[in-house]
Amino acid sequence: MWPHEARDFTPWLLQNADVLGDLLGMDLILEIAEHPVGGFRLDLKGRDQSSGETVIVENQLQPSDHTHLGQLLTYAAGTDPTTVVWIAASIRPEHRAALDWLNTRTDEDTRFFGVELGVVRIGDSQPAPAFRLVAEPNDWEKTVRAATNQADALSGKQQLYREFWTRWLGRLRAEQLHWSGVNRPPKDNWLRVPTGVSNATYYTTFTKQGLSSELVFESADAAINTARLNILQTQKASLEAAYGSPLEWQAIPSRKSTRIADYLPGADVENAGEWNDYIDWLLDRQIRLRRAISSVGGAPDAIPS
Repeated sequence: MWPHEARDFTPWLLQNADVLGDLLGMDLILEIAEHPVGGFRLDLKGRDQSSGETVIVENQLQPSDHTHLGQLLTYAAGTDPTTVVWIAASIRPEHRAALDWLNTRTDEDTRFFGVELGVVRIGDSQPAPAFRLVAEPNDWEKTVRAATNQADALSGKQQLYREFWTRWLGRLRAEQLHWSGVNRPPKDNWLRVPTGVSNATYYTTFTKQGLSSELVFESADAAINTARLNILQTQKASLEAAYGSPLEWQAIPSRKSTRIADYLPGADVENAGEWNDYIDWLLDRQIRLRRAISSVGGAPDAIPS
């Protein structure tokens, strides 16, 4: 099915990240193949769209070996990922033990997975990939350890952000809005939710301007982000009419991204007594933004080069 790892399997996985994402239980997008790390090249680099966490993947179409284990650790050191995935035709017992040891010894923000790759065919059907998870983190142990050390691990403001996003996600569940697959609320000032279109993301964020509700284009190619914003700007009047009020249209040169946003001035996560009002505002703005984007045909997909 894949005669050559670099020429066949890696490009296939880049285009079919959802197959691996389903296995790992994450909203996975793979963005870069052959990512340079020093003098070496990592097979695939991407992120979990529901959390924003970095994911790296090292592939081999043979049984696992020491060389690839060393490469995996080198790439992890050079990219600082949260999730590290090793895919091989088979994972040797000693390498599975090494992944288990790494999961035991690393902190709750680092995860190692071992995945065996096979191919299945039923009758005369086309062959299909068959991933099998053979090594994964012990989430229960890491969750317990995180809870035990949480007071030391988080600053006061990080704790407030986590509590606010916990309440926000609870409100989404209560409203039966299945926007986010996040299992552990972030400790950061932002929470991101995928749109279903590559490199287009809805953000809810505490900023210097206050609380924001945003659509962000964040391809690695700044020109694509500008082009996608420009497409929506040609429909600005219709989009803002559907939204019900003006929006801010922003290029963000420092991040090479673009966004459409609305702000609640003065909102601060430290004002815990106003959290319910903040959440009411976010819910209203996110519903209106999604409806407005949908009314003009949805978030533009990647622009051909």
